[in-house]
Amino acid sequence: MAAEIESMFSTREKPWHGLGTVVSEAPDSEEALRLAGLDWKIIQQDVFTEQRFIIPGYKVNVRDKDLATLGIVSDRYKVVQNDEAFAFTDDLLSEGVQYETAGSLQGGRKVWILARMPEKYSILGDEIEPYFLLMNSHDASSGLTVAMTPVRVVCSNTLNLALKTAPRIWTSKHTTNVFNRMTEAQETIIQVRDYMDELDSEINRLSSINLSGRTINRIFSEFFPVTGDMSVIQQKNNRLQLDDLRRRYFDAPDLKDMGHNAYRLINAVSDFATHAKPVRRTKNYKENLFMRTLSGNEMIDKAYQMLSAA
Repeated sequence: MAAEIESMFSTREKPWHGLGTVVSEAPDSEEALRLAGLDWKIIQQDVFTEQRFIIPGYKVNVRDKDLATLGIVSDRYKVVQNDEAFAFTDDLLSEGVQYETAGSLQGGRKVWILARMPEKYSILGDEIEPYFLLMNSHDASSGLTVAMTPVRVVCSNTLNLALKTAPRIWTSKHTTNVFNRMTEAQETIIQVRDYMDELDSEINRLSSINLSGRTINRIFSEFFPVTGDMSVIQQKNNRLQLDDLRRRYFDAPDLKDMGHNAYRLINAVSDFATHAKPVRRTKNYKENLFMRTLSGNEMIDKAYQMLSAA
């Protein structure tokens, strides 16, 4: 049994699940975008009815390399090109920040670049690497957004906790002026380090909250309840998911010396949310998981809220 557990938990991969292109050798964001195939421009065109009448007040964002339609937007929408959106990150390179991957989602509607901070944090003996993800959209769904993503190195679990004392997600003004870019870069560095300092405090607090077996099972059952009004198939699926979640808490080799506490439970939930195989795997499964790296994973958020209220 132990060998099976070791094998099961050795298949974890980075939370971005192989999406994007490795750009770690890029000397600047422009080259990173070229390597990732994001060196294209948005052009705006009029929107027409079927009868070829212009629809006032709207424009369509079109990718110049293949004329793919990426979004219909208000004519007040200001296009921010890929190279403009990520240019300020070049000022982070002098701080030791390194680009890792870049890519697009949803057919180019969203583009992103992932960077790793130079610092490695040791919290309760765990090595945690801080990454930050920058995403821009061409369909008006968002501006340029920056999200902190701490990764626990030993198991590639994310620790995306929605801390009350330090934001994990913020927006950038994506300005092209060099002085504003430097300010944006410094603010990003400060935000990342503030979050990691607060995460250190919160992990220590969570580790001090001891949990009984009954409490652990009650929390896990909130995610996968098994009730009489469910179909037989649904009951079976929830039991399988619940058993998997329990194994990730009780049997994961990297958690065996951690003690039965709230931090261990957060790691088990994160491991499940990040790496478990879904009952039904959709075509966009990996993209959806990646988007949760940015916006937050509902399962991790729920576990953290339950533990904070305990």
